[in-house]
Amino acid sequence: MTVVLTGSALTLDELVRVARDGVAVALAPDVEKRMARARRTVEAALARGDQVYGLTTGVGVLKRVPLAAGELARFNRRLLENHRVAQGAPLAADVVRATMVRLANGFAAGHAGVRPVLAQRLVEALNGGVCPVVRRLGSLGESDLAPLADLAAGLFGDCELAAGEGLALINNSAFSTAAAALAMHDARRLLDAAGAAGALSLEAFAANLSILHPAVVAARSDEGLAITVGRLRRLLDGSYLWRAGAARNLQDPLTFRSLPAVHGACHDALAYAGRRLAVELNAAQGNPLVVPDEERLISVANFEVLALAAALDLARVSLAPLLTGADERAVKLLETPWSGLPTGLAVAPGTAESGLSVYAIAGEAMTAEARLLAQPVSFEIASSSAAEGIEDRATMLPLGARRLADMTGLGERIVALELLVAAQAVELRGSGPLGRGTRRVFEAVRERAPFVGDGDPLPQSLDGLVELIDSGRLAAV
Repeated sequence: MTVVLTGSALTLDELVRVARDGVAVALAPDVEKRMARARRTVEAALARGDQVYGLTTGVGVLKRVPLAAGELARFNRRLLENHRVAQGAPLAADVVRATMVRLANGFAAGHAGVRPVLAQRLVEALNGGVCPVVRRLGSLGESDLAPLADLAAGLFGDCELAAGEGLALINNSAFSTAAAALAMHDARRLLDAAGAAGALSLEAFAANLSILHPAVVAARSDEGLAITVGRLRRLLDGSYLWRAGAARNLQDPLTFRSLPAVHGACHDALAYAGRRLAVELNAAQGNPLVVPDEERLISVANFEVLALAAALDLARVSLAPLLTGADERAVKLLETPWSGLPTGLAVAPGTAESGLSVYAIAGEAMTAEARLLAQPVSFEIASSSAAEGIEDRATMLPLGARRLADMTGLGERIVALELLVAAQAVELRGSGPLGRGTRRVFEAVRERAPFVGDGDPLPQSLDGLVELIDSGRLAAV
């Protein structure tokens, strides 16, 4: 399989396959012609002596300084060197590769006015497994100058850049868009796993399935709720809980009873963020913008990605109650007054054996940390005085994407804990057949986490269940 970059049709799934699975990349047949046409527009502006930001002038506040023809090559090189101020640990390889894909796709559209050789070099690097060191900190999300300077130095350090190409390599939001894309992919997978874990918890709790009655959806015009209820019904098809009298309570605690609504809200938030991401994966993000039809370049702010940054804020806010619910269901299953089962789901009730009880503390700690990451950041700006106050906007999209990735990582462990506890409770309750879907979920859990019997050691790691979530297997159930 090969992902073909057209400049206008890159999808999240394609980006992930290239970034993580090493799928090959190619430029569409018409890309070279389109890029060459845009480059001729740039060369014509140079020949006319047009005043063009970053092409015939300096950048930032130095836009007032004109560049002589003999200065252009040195200016391009110094532009990259002077922006290599990123800090912190190197980015993971998948984030770097995703950034390269997004940058190549942006060049393929022809809006940046760079030569086709730059897009081709990115493609060759991706296919050759080249992965430069790019540091993770230093971008405000109003073009990713610092990390992209690292990337450009690693990939184009031995290449003489033509006029305007130095700026085109760094003055866009390819890095933050790519980081957001990978975090979004993982958040969607987490949502699917959380739905599977929630369904198993309903059976473990002997919950009331009136929350899944078709009238619930019919009474509310809510796409996320409808999708969530539909999936829960499929997971629980054939479950003992559909029998009359199977439910222990008329109304369960809200983390059980509101599960469809909470997960539905998260689905809607991630769907909205996905639509914003689809735009940014293919949008022109550079400045200046080449307009071949008018044979000119115009100053713009297309690196402004507030819509995506705000959408990621919404995604994290919606994940917080989902993860709180997962943790709270696990805690309630561990407590006799709520579950009706032995404390800690220990096999030998009435003894000092604590079973899985201590995991409640670990779960609460992870959940508290995850909730703190939900704080919106898209309205933040550290200072408005940089570049004499010209650069007075910031989206903080890199921070928002990093927080979503970190929150999703914690969320995987919280959901893994719910799976561990729910599987133990299901076996102790022994009420009857599980649903067709939840039976598969239960079996997948048991492949990695055995039942904890009397005297058995407590599982000290949830890594096996996290790997199950990462595999995407629960999304297919």
